Amino acid sequence: MIRYYLSHALLPLVFFISCEKSVSEKDSPGPLRNSTDHPGYFTDDSGKAIYLTGAHTWNNLVDMVADETDEVFDYPEYMTWMKQRNYNFFRLWAWELMNWDTRGNNETEARVLQVFPHPWKRTGPGNALDGKPKFDLGTYDEDYFERLKERVGMAGESGIYVAVMLFEGWGLQFSPNAFENHPFHPGNNINEVNGDTDGDGSGIEIHTLGNERVMAIQEAYVRKVIETVNESDFVLYEIANECHPSSTDWQYHMINLIRKLEKEMPKQHPVGMTFQYKGGSNQALFESPADWISPNPENGYRDDPPARHDSKAVITDTDHLWGIGGNSTWVWKSFLRGLNPIFMDPYDQRVLSGSYDPEWVEPLRKSLGYSRQIADSINLTYMVPDTVISSSAYCLADQGEAFLVFLPDTVTVSVDLEKIQGIFECSWFDPSNGEFSQAEVRDGGEILVMTTPFNTRDNVLYLKKLDHE
Repeated sequence: MIRYYLSHALLPLVFFISCEKSVSEKDSPGPLRNSTDHPGYFTDDSGKAIYLTGAHTWNNLVDMVADETDEVFDYPEYMTWMKQRNYNFFRLWAWELMNWDTRGNNETEARVLQVFPHPWKRTGPGNALDGKPKFDLGTYDEDYFERLKERVGMAGESGIYVAVMLFEGWGLQFSPNAFENHPFHPGNNINEVNGDTDGDGSGIEIHTLGNERVMAIQEAYVRKVIETVNESDFVLYEIANECHPSSTDWQYHMINLIRKLEKEMPKQHPVGMTFQYKGGSNQALFESPADWISPNPENGYRDDPPARHDSKAVITDTDHLWGIGGNSTWVWKSFLRGLNPIFMDPYDQRVLSGSYDPEWVEPLRKSLGYSRQIADSINLTYMVPDTVISSSAYCLADQGEAFLVFLPDTVTVSVDLEKIQGIFECSWFDPSNGEFSQAEVRDGGEILVMTTPFNTRDNVLYLKKLDHE
């Protein structure tokens, strides 16, 4: 979703720098998979709950430039940036159109960005509607797939998981003259393929069932992508970004196709379905055969997120909640409800620039990294959302053993330990330095009332039962 909603500014936090070592695919504990032991999170061969968080930006796979002589996206620098912020997940964006006309995003200074490379080679004969050679939809541009493999590999070496986006539906709906800039327009390919089945000029039925020629090309492309990245443990698949609601059956078909294709291959990876814009429902996502989903704002995912789902991992994405927006409080609320928050990041502002404000972007970015830091430092495997035990209603609890509590708008919180005997270490997370405070020892068997020592918002309290009394 690409719209503008600026959030209120929150107090600044310090920059978190990760010192992680590179991860070898040989040392990886295998691809992610859903777990019945801790639903809502993925796991791998280690059996641990794996919390995913990070930031993504539109031009991290294909280049998007106003002029082909412009400097292209610096992917190695992007990987360094991700590691410095302690992120372990991002969406690797596809873009089906030959350009991106930012008038569709209500940019004050609209631009037409050229997009390349594409999955299919531009061989001609003849020129497409943009004046460049037409596509041969039967011949792949190996530069595209070599780039895909290389970028997935670089992320895996850094221990970062990649959601490989296969299709992109927002642009086809909302970018000006979108279908005229799509490879499946008959004026843009030498194969006489026309994705505009009903002849209305929009071509959005490209992302529906029915056109056998289009489906055959799409299915072959999906197989090519899977063959390119299947060897990596750090892959997830996303069917499409924000296709229209009528794409549901087509997306379900693609999910099942990926499962069928990967059964023949060495590794199997999670498949995701994300919010259908405009007018899609979260119900269609939860009823899908997908392993993970990204919902729309229904049910409070912006302000009071529901607890995690028992059968699917929920990757809650600012892209589908605001477009460009969110705040640090949203990060912590999502984390404490067992979700996996990620940020649609303007990054270097070279695609869309009208919404970047460090007063709200930086606290959000840093909170994502901090939340992963905490997730990695506690036993997340057995912690489940509990909306009752703390007065704040935001708590991850390993009942009787540990409690992680978030205070969204207060400095004092009560935690009901009346039925839990033992001695607890209680420490506060300090957003000024990314560390927990020195632990205070408190007895269970009563309602604990705790006040943060820090003059900040978004306070987090951790209570851990000692092994001895």
